[in-house]
Amino acid sequence: MKKGLTTALAAALAMAMAVPAFAGRIDHRQQNQQKRIHQGVRNGSITPGEAACLERQQLRTERMKHRFRGDGKFTRRERARVHHRLHHASRHIWRAKHNRRAMHNRRAMHNRRGAW
Repeated sequence: MKKGLTTALAAALAMAMAVPAFAGRIDHRQQNQQKRIHQGVRNGSITPGEAACLERQQLRTERMKHRFRGDGKFTRRERARVHHRLHHASRHIWRAKHNRRAMHNRRAMHNRRGAW
């Protein structure tokens, strides 16, 4: 009886500790995406308009995450929805950094400066 209770308690404790681990992964992923957006703006591969759109997308994801966590439960399905949204945001960041819009604008500005 005691052994079963100890095992159940250990399992419950392990599950309770797993939720913050998932939350930490989501927070880390969001921070990484923010860093990628800021680096893209700094190096000119993301235009200010693209950055604003990506930032709004990040804000919507953050709001969704807080809404899910607000009731005290962060279910597996809710985590999956947040990860799905973060995956799409990551793809949008990659596309913005590699779509040549900002590179073209940067070259045009450089050519204008060189012509003076």
